[in-house]
Amino acid sequence: MGGLPRPAGGIAALDRSLQYVVETGTGTADVVGVAARRLLKVVPADMWCAVLLDPSTLLDTGGVHEEGFPEHVMPRLFEIEHVEHDDVDNLRALTRRPTPVSSLRVSTEDRLETSKYYRDILKPLGLGDELRVLLRERGRTWGMFVLCREARSRPFSGRDLASARSFSRPTTRAVRRSLVANGRDEGLVADGTGFVVLDDHQQIVECSTSAERLMARIEETPAAGRPKSCPHAVRAVAAAAKASREGATTRSLVRTHGGHWLTLYAWRLVTPAQPLTMVSIGPPEPGMLVALVLEAYGLSEQQQRIAQRVILGHSGAEVTAELHITRNTLNDHLEKIFDKVGVRSQRELTGAVFSRHYWPRLGVGPFTLDGRVPSPRDDDSDSDHADSDNGDNGGSGRDHHDGGTPHISGVLPVRAPG
Repeated sequence: MGGLPRPAGGIAALDRSLQYVVETGTGTADVVGVAARRLLKVVPADMWCAVLLDPSTLLDTGGVHEEGFPEHVMPRLFEIEHVEHDDVDNLRALTRRPTPVSSLRVSTEDRLETSKYYRDILKPLGLGDELRVLLRERGRTWGMFVLCREARSRPFSGRDLASARSFSRPTTRAVRRSLVANGRDEGLVADGTGFVVLDDHQQIVECSTSAERLMARIEETPAAGRPKSCPHAVRAVAAAAKASREGATTRSLVRTHGGHWLTLYAWRLVTPAQPLTMVSIGPPEPGMLVALVLEAYGLSEQQQRIAQRVILGHSGAEVTAELHITRNTLNDHLEKIFDKVGVRSQRELTGAVFSRHYWPRLGVGPFTLDGRVPSPRDDDSDSDHADSDNGDNGGSGRDHHDGGTPHISGVLPVRAPG
């Protein structure tokens, strides 16, 4: 039997290539970029992108878009994807299907015109079929490949879908490994929370200095001609906020090129002139980030609950009482946790999360904007950084979130999300 086309050198070779990218610490976007380019050798496409997603919200957090969709279609694309949620191959619908791959032609039963995504996005660009490959494991989706072919090209075949599917699991594993890879960035990020205001066409109305600097750090390779000042991750969370009830806040975690973490919050503004969306960009809440790290290690929900309690210093008796499990069950879970994280004891588990990766503390305490526990060098230089911040902002400190009301000229003051 001839079999299906495989990645050049097979899955083992793909694993080795991705592991090399992980070990060199170049970033999660590079992981999906390398995998996508290898996929294109097996399943050619006329346009493509590799998207990183926050598994808890399914919002874009970065990726590789240099060969992706042009700037002018992105506002409508995000509306369909993150606001309306009702097209046949919508991302949220795909995550509920048993297979991680889909072809728009197959999903519409050869009736592409029935898809508004096709009518509003693909057709005006001269594109026909679209192939999506979810990077999914244990029901959690960490990213997606999107491959498009021109209308005059042949659509994706069943053979193409089977080949693409073989890339899903190894790429997902590499993405998770990249999120917990070793390595320490010695540069301290001194920026505070920044704010950017978008109109309903996703154009920037106002942008603070810190927001400009932080957006430039988001782990994303933009399409040619797209302004680097407004990443897809920011536009996606803003689009999702439009679908939320009044006063609600939409959240997403994103990575930077240096391996840091940022949180995006978006909420709607009521103004006399036009509806607007405010997006804040700043450090993540400590517990939120630790949960994501544990998930990236591949821990189940119960294992995550146990690990977080161990990290907080809870005794075995306390954990068994809180989770209503036996000591034997706890020991079985701990053994699996240690194996997945690569440690041998509860002390080493705490060290893996706090020392190996420098994630923020669980609870109240100082932490750097990159989401890692400050080093002594960081602590010693706090005052210096504070001085430089004031100088950079003209002494006003207007870009630093103090828990009060942010003020941006031309926009009604609003309460920042708590």
